[in-house]
Amino acid sequence: MLEMLSGPWPWYVGGPLIGLMVPLLLLLDNRTFGVSTSFEHVCAAVFPGRASLFAYDWRKKGGWNLALVLGIVLGGLLSTTLLSNPEPIVIADATRADLATLGVSDFSGLVPSEIFNWSSLKTGQGLLLLVGGGFLIGFGTRYGGGCTSGHAIFGLADLQLPSLIAVLGFFAGGLLTTHVLLPLIF
Repeated sequence: MLEMLSGPWPWYVGGPLIGLMVPLLLLLDNRTFGVSTSFEHVCAAVFPGRASLFAYDWRKKGGWNLALVLGIVLGGLLSTTLLSNPEPIVIADATRADLATLGVSDFSGLVPSEIFNWSSLKTGQGLLLLVGGGFLIGFGTRYGGGCTSGHAIFGLADLQLPSLIAVLGFFAGGLLTTHVLLPLIF
């Protein structure tokens, strides 16, 4: 059982499991799937009423969402400590070559250690990528009315036009970043 859980699951198992979340959440009191709103609920819990955006009862509106996020964090901790896969992550040769041109050569971890480390925060490039990128992700998810998982999984399944537009924007932004912005930064 542990061997099955520690390896990658095929798309035909993981995809339907994710897809079943949509009808399950709709049946459970018409809830939506997404993680970005949990930051708003945390602010409402920590700073109640300090801003009009946070003046609501976070327990009623977002208690279940915070439990979902807590489950994601605990699941990640359990999977990395108990079910970690010792095999290196498989990366296509073309991707390795593209990353090497950007100065990334260490593929031993989940993320490139040349970019994601504490000392890179001391450089302009690292500050721009980690802090600037984090801010843009946080701002963008609230401005766009949700995150990639909320729009792509729940919004598209619910046939929402704004989610389709957002998902198309995610892909266009990813292509622009990969082929234009990252080469400029590196």
